[in-house]
Amino acid sequence: MSSVIETELLTKRYRRRAALADCTLQVPAGRVVGLVGPNGAGKTTLLHLAVGLLAPSSGRITVLGREPGEAEALSKVGFVAQDTPVYPTLTVGEHLRLGAWTNPRFDTALAASRTARLGLDPRQRAGKLSGGQRAQLALTLAVAKRPRLLVLDEPVASLDPLARREFLAALADVAQEADVSILLSSHLVGDLEQVCDEIVVLVASRVQVAGPIDRLLASHRLLAGPPGRPAELDGASLVEARDTAVSSILLVKDAALVEDPAWTETPASLEDLVLGYMSRAGSHAPGGVGAPLATLGGRP
Repeated sequence: MSSVIETELLTKRYRRRAALADCTLQVPAGRVVGLVGPNGAGKTTLLHLAVGLLAPSSGRITVLGREPGEAEALSKVGFVAQDTPVYPTLTVGEHLRLGAWTNPRFDTALAASRTARLGLDPRQRAGKLSGGQRAQLALTLAVAKRPRLLVLDEPVASLDPLARREFLAALADVAQEADVSILLSSHLVGDLEQVCDEIVVLVASRVQVAGPIDRLLASHRLLAGPPGRPAELDGASLVEARDTAVSSILLVKDAALVEDPAWTETPASLEDLVLGYMSRAGSHAPGGVGAPLATLGGRP
């Protein structure tokens, strides 16, 4: 299976409001994929559709080749929701027993070893754990399910920097040790860069750019030069242009800069790339969200 999630024109409406509209996406198997976009882009709605918590209004979504609500699909998907919810009155040990009771594939030995390694006391009530410990407990329950797909919705957004680093380290271990595909949403681009192989930029329900992070970074450049003077580019696509009183900064794709001492070229960071595509999609230029890239000096 080349993709663990496939959507085509996927839409979820609440009366007149569309929380997700016409979203077409493929999430490759065997990878750690970061899903990033502004508030209201439809990230949480997409993830809830993928794990069967919501039903689409129209369009199509398949998860592991099946409808998300099917028992066969649900048994192979692990999910950690926003704020990593756990039951505050249950102890760590009771959470593990509940996980074993509700999931036939639950690996009790794996769950016990992870909680021991993390220093989680089986007698401690979840409501008394720190935010980072609750996040680790939620991740343990999801991983012990032995899923083929692990879906995480902003799992570190409320954590302090140390707890966030520890959670991401644990997630990186999961990605290396387990045969699992991971889809992770976050506003924190730096966190995604630490653990993700691929990234999807979602703005207003539409995929703006997607692919392996190393390949995307290799194909994008930042150009800086004098304001109001176009750079001479050969066959490059302009993603974003920012002008200040003293300079112009261009994010371009597949650029071959003609020698011009007025312009300098530097590698684009992942944050440059993400913010550039988000800005382009949200601009009021003709074509609106999802318009084709403007092309400088050649064909698209």
